[in-house]
Amino acid sequence: MANMITELCFNCGLCESVCPGDGISRGEETFVIDPAHCTECVGFYHRQQCTRVCPIECSVIDPNNAESEEALFERAKKLQPELVDTLELGPETSHFRALDRTLGTKLRSVGRRLGAAVQGSSRAS
Repeated sequence: MANMITELCFNCGLCESVCPGDGISRGEETFVIDPAHCTECVGFYHRQQCTRVCPIECSVIDPNNAESEEALFERAKKLQPELVDTLELGPETSHFRALDRTLGTKLRSVGRRLGAAVQGSSRAS
């Protein structure tokens, strides 16, 4: 799904500079996202950058442009052929896998705390 910018946009322009596919431009009344250039930041970031920087949350998923992670990743490679060797899919580079990123971070944190607790209890013995 490509993102879209709603009519709430007040033309701050923050989104335009963070789009890795150069898919955002100033339209007649608001900034617009070209679905042919939107990769939802798949292959680049774990979260859509236009959504991240928008101060009023007017960059949203366009329900009329549903696409798979694979299709978005292929588009990213076509739009940025010079980066093909460095683009990858993973929890850090795809919002489709971002839950893995969040869960992995939390599990590592719990593991460290558990390890510290076990180590502390074995010292007390």
